[in-house]
Amino acid sequence: MKGKKILSSLMAVLMLTGLLTACSSNGNDSINSPNASGAPAATANTGGVDTSKEAELVYYLWGSEGVQNKAILAEINKKLKADLNATIEVRYIDWPDIATKYPLLFASGEQFDMSHASPGAPVSYFTLASEGALVDITDMLDKVAPKLKAEIPENAWQNTKYKGKIYGVPSLYSEYTPTGYTYRSDLLKKYGMEKINSIDDMVKYMDNVVANESFPPLNGKAEDAANMFRMLVDTTGMWLNAPGISLNELNLVTKSPVDYKTVFHPAFTQEFEDWAVKMREWADKGYWEKDILSSNLGGKDNFRAANSAGYMTHAQDWIGSYGADIKAQPESDPYFFTFAEANKKIKRKMGVDNSTVISTNSANPERALMVIEKFMTDESYYNLIQYGIEGKQYVIEDGVKKTPEGYNEKTDGGGFAAWSLRNDKFVVPSDTENPVRNSLFAEWDKVAIDDPYNGFSFDPSDVTTEIASISNVNSQLGVQLMLGKTSKSPKEAVAEYRDQLKKAGVDKVIAEVEKQLTEFVPVN
Repeated sequence: MKGKKILSSLMAVLMLTGLLTACSSNGNDSINSPNASGAPAATANTGGVDTSKEAELVYYLWGSEGVQNKAILAEINKKLKADLNATIEVRYIDWPDIATKYPLLFASGEQFDMSHASPGAPVSYFTLASEGALVDITDMLDKVAPKLKAEIPENAWQNTKYKGKIYGVPSLYSEYTPTGYTYRSDLLKKYGMEKINSIDDMVKYMDNVVANESFPPLNGKAEDAANMFRMLVDTTGMWLNAPGISLNELNLVTKSPVDYKTVFHPAFTQEFEDWAVKMREWADKGYWEKDILSSNLGGKDNFRAANSAGYMTHAQDWIGSYGADIKAQPESDPYFFTFAEANKKIKRKMGVDNSTVISTNSANPERALMVIEKFMTDESYYNLIQYGIEGKQYVIEDGVKKTPEGYNEKTDGGGFAAWSLRNDKFVVPSDTENPVRNSLFAEWDKVAIDDPYNGFSFDPSDVTTEIASISNVNSQLGVQLMLGKTSKSPKEAVAEYRDQLKKAGVDKVIAEVEKQLTEFVPVN
């Protein structure tokens, strides 16, 4: 990989991300058709690739290592050794470190083979492709992974292309991740309400919580400032997030999916000023704790500990967290208010949003692609990487995945954040998921819109200083505005925020984004 070439661009990313965010066993048995060296010979199922020399691959994933991950990986490697004469070592970038360590993974020149990638990652998939950090697999697919190529629809491949070439393998998993508010339906019914479908409904619910409960409607930490900003964007007209400033911050927007080349910062609108006033009102009403800026415990943890009536998250997380939420609060049956739904701004997730890529520093790119093919097209591999070892991490009863009798998360738990390898046809419903998932997503499928910036890679190199300055303004005054914690009145604080953004160079950043969008055409 051209580490020095991309270092400056990726270091720029490091400066503008993360301000509001926050092991292997190699199996050696079950070898098929050994040749004179004891390794499997190249066969038809390896596409004619010479697999006589063992390939030891390094796969980077986000998250931490589960207690049984080594045991699961040992089973995976037994199969890989037998089928492809390959093994993988999984290395982890823990959640708090993603904003800094993920970009450095590519900028450092480290030798590894595979990793997760996304246009929304701390360094974009399209940026990595444009900077020469990823292997072009366009022609390689036909040679070594024809089954994988056939499995993924052509439109999904099209969405992964950068300048006509394919640099990543897109997920085949259907999901939507709009931001919203998870809230207790038992309390809703207690207050004589049916559903939260608007901000006015949400205010009514939160007022009831403040009046009747010993805990607040929300009890998160500073990261919820970004969620409050997302609520503003998602509930205002046809505003959509635009590139240029990290989506973990108070970012740029465009007025609509049609007018996507006109970009602006919401801070300079009346809607933003009104929202800042509303956030102060919410804070003064006690909708969240007074110490939210210094709190270390997240909203979901407080919700499960019965210390709040709801938490901010995205739809897929609410669905996946449902079982644990119910276990912690059996009567709660959490519902979800999706901010973007009323204005019909639910964005369709593209396969490229979760992709698996191969580093140009890989010594065995063909074998790496063959391994990806196994995980996405062979159900036995899929179950191991997604669910673990049957009988130990999971059992399937009546078509539903459950934990085995006697299962103890602290001693038996394990799994990998391998979202990029998911395939709808192998997905087994879990007893911990909200059963509404399929019907809800089917409804959203009918009205979902495409992200107009799909395929766009913003190059920040000419505005690195400005973006870093804007991030600093956001981490100070922006966060305070969104949580109603400014020392001045909201309107005075907005005026100061606007002035600081101007001095930081927000106009220059907007002009650079619009300049780069001039010739861009969405790949949807």
